[in-house]
Amino acid sequence: MLMRDVMTYNVITIPSSTSLTEARKIMDFHRLRRLPVVDKSKLVGIVSRDALEKAGPSKLTTFSIHEIAYLLDKLTVKEVMRKDLFTVSPDTTVEEAVTLAQEKQVGSVLVVEDGRLVGIATTNDFFYKIVNPILGIGKRGVRIAIHSCGRTADVAKVLNTISGSGVEVITMFAIPHPDTGVQDLTVHLDTDDASTVIKALEKQGYEVHRRA
Repeated sequence: MLMRDVMTYNVITIPSSTSLTEARKIMDFHRLRRLPVVDKSKLVGIVSRDALEKAGPSKLTTFSIHEIAYLLDKLTVKEVMRKDLFTVSPDTTVEEAVTLAQEKQVGSVLVVEDGRLVGIATTNDFFYKIVNPILGIGKRGVRIAIHSCGRTADVAKVLNTISGSGVEVITMFAIPHPDTGVQDLTVHLDTDDASTVIKALEKQGYEVHRRA
């Protein structure tokens, strides 16, 4: 999967001359935590809600409320925005982009093509477009965990058993058990009653637990 498949298009941006007050209003209205800063079609920075809050009234406690409001209207995002930007191209793989974002400890990935900002991907984009579908979040059915089931032969055997029970698989994934480190296979079944599948797998010698 590529970044163009998960990024948000039509990115809301602001110029560096935007006041802190106005930037906060835009964030509140659109329910955003960060805004890319673009001057004359060129990406020059990004400002986060945290940066705005750090530059807010809590840092200006010696001023009156009127003086604070005046200063916030005069201060611009140019003075608080982050300029050392992390960008990728639309054809960067999601795996590579996430790895780099984690290394650089940033909460969003800016997508640039031919020098222009074309998209942005935040944690929500990765959750809603990748994690949720993999986990089957929001879909009906039952999840079961088959312990110590990471080998190809075991996965094939489990799927064959499930197929023989007449139940369809919505999604599945393997992940190391936090205590043993051995791969467990989690399968999301398209049924409200997994008892038949569980019994069939237990007869095959697998340890199976129903998950929420």
